[in-house]
Amino acid sequence: MNAPATAPTALLVMEEERRADVYPPAVLAEIGRLVHWQGPPLTRQELDADPDALRTVDLLLTGWGAPLLDGALLSRAPRLRAVLVAAGSVRHLTTPAFWERDIPIVSAAAANAVPVAEFTLAHVLLGLKQAHRIQREVAQSRRFPTDPDVPGAYRSRVGLLGLGHIGRLVAAHLARFEVEVVATDPVASPDTAQRAGVGLISIEELFATCHVVSLHAPLLPQTRGSIGARLLNSMRPGATLINTARGALIDETAAAQVLHARPDLTAVLDVTHPEPPAHDSPLFTLPNVVLTPHLGGAMGAERHRLGQLVLDELRRLTQNQPLQHAIDPAHAASLA
Repeated sequence: MNAPATAPTALLVMEEERRADVYPPAVLAEIGRLVHWQGPPLTRQELDADPDALRTVDLLLTGWGAPLLDGALLSRAPRLRAVLVAAGSVRHLTTPAFWERDIPIVSAAAANAVPVAEFTLAHVLLGLKQAHRIQREVAQSRRFPTDPDVPGAYRSRVGLLGLGHIGRLVAAHLARFEVEVVATDPVASPDTAQRAGVGLISIEELFATCHVVSLHAPLLPQTRGSIGARLLNSMRPGATLINTARGALIDETAAAQVLHARPDLTAVLDVTHPEPPAHDSPLFTLPNVVLTPHLGGAMGAERHRLGQLVLDELRRLTQNQPLQHAIDPAHAASLA
């Protein structure tokens, strides 16, 4: 079935490498029943080379490798009435010129949050068993400890720095376990925390009292480098730090010094700054650092969720139903 004659015109612009994962054939076929394609998918570079590519486009679909939504692009897209992004953050795409046009923009952050929260949950549970620390000690001593001193996942304290999409989803996963979940988030209301089933505490208490601390905060001027020596040194013996948010939240120079001096601590770093770290970074050689290359985010078939979210939102848009994942301009600056 083809799209009706009155259907909007759409164009897909994103990098080619991950396009088939994000928009698999079944999703593209469903989208094709809702819109008229302006033409074949383009990369950002191909879009830049064709000044007329957006002239009759109503809907811009995109993902990784999205174009910058600045005044120059908008001047080429007089009919543009919605942007749907099959990726997480849209902060790097949006500009004041875009927000002035009052064009709705959809983010698939909720879909991308699913694998990140699953990855986090796995490492929280490993952290409560102190599996990484004990594995290091077993490899070094070549013997098994008779009675390892671990908190376990019963009434232990897990701290979340940030209660956005991912933080709330991690809290929901942890609700199935008998652990105490607390959080620090300066913009989260008590009602938000109560609905997430967590208690709000200060960042100092979070680091000093939790067996595992997981970072889910956005990278803002006030959060850049905010996790430094003072907070890391305050962590309880054998604690685990997990970062699946943004590498620049951590002062990595200070963190390397603390982790060198505190071999009891474990840092699970799925993000760094820069990515990858410099060739001579101590993060590669510190035995108590678990370094992974952004594995928490959507990988392979997990990326299908992002395209499916865009399809679902597109269906709502064409049926004049409220969008569920449109970004509120008032809160855009505080998102990850």
